[in-house]
Amino acid sequence: MATYKKKGFKPKNKEEEIQLNEQESTTAEVFSSLDEGASRSEEWVSNNQNYILGVIGIVAVAVLGYLAYFQFVQKPKEASAANEMLYPQQYFDMALEGSVEKDSLFTLALDGAEGKYGFLDIIEEYNGTKAANLAKYSAGMAYLNMQKYDEAIKYLEDFSSPDMILGALAKGGLGDAFLQLNQPADALGYYESAIAHSTNDFTTPKFLYKAGVTAMELGENDKALGYFNRIKEEFGTSNEARNIDAFIGKAKTN
Repeated sequence: MATYKKKGFKPKNKEEEIQLNEQESTTAEVFSSLDEGASRSEEWVSNNQNYILGVIGIVAVAVLGYLAYFQFVQKPKEASAANEMLYPQQYFDMALEGSVEKDSLFTLALDGAEGKYGFLDIIEEYNGTKAANLAKYSAGMAYLNMQKYDEAIKYLEDFSSPDMILGALAKGGLGDAFLQLNQPADALGYYESAIAHSTNDFTTPKFLYKAGVTAMELGENDKALGYFNRIKEEFGTSNEARNIDAFIGKAKTN
């Protein structure tokens, strides 16, 4: 048991004197060790001062470089790319809304005209920007509508977005492309990815229906029934729900 040394404390006997001496010796050793450790740390810092300052300098330069790059390169690049998207996007929208000359409008959207960039130019010239990423989606959908399925797959696979609608539509578009290439198993996988991407009243019933029909084509009727039932139970007011009872019955009997 340690003996606390009060001011003016004197040991009463030999045993307390021994304990007191041992305590003082231990305390001295601890402070000695701390002094030695501090001295070694100071020595290491002194010997490696140039290295430490160099590392700090590199980090500072990297941070400042990134901030400068974002402010003076990436930010203007993003703004320029977004501005370039206006021209091809108008032709893309016109093609989706119109009933004639669709391929010509999609071609203008893809290739540009009159000195204006198309989606493909934006992807190449503004790689790494948000606009270029969106251009990949639009290019993929344009090729899908033009029945150029390999090209559609190329650009849609390279597109990524956390957006609940666009992300699901891109995956569903891949499903449509693979289905047209007579690869229903791949198509089903992408329809399922579109369903899993987000739950909403627009894309979810659409791809539940396509997944169900494709699953039936593959002979996976139990899986198809699950998709059809989900449309009936969760999206009863959707367009896909109008004739869903007929599909449920077909999935049960096949």
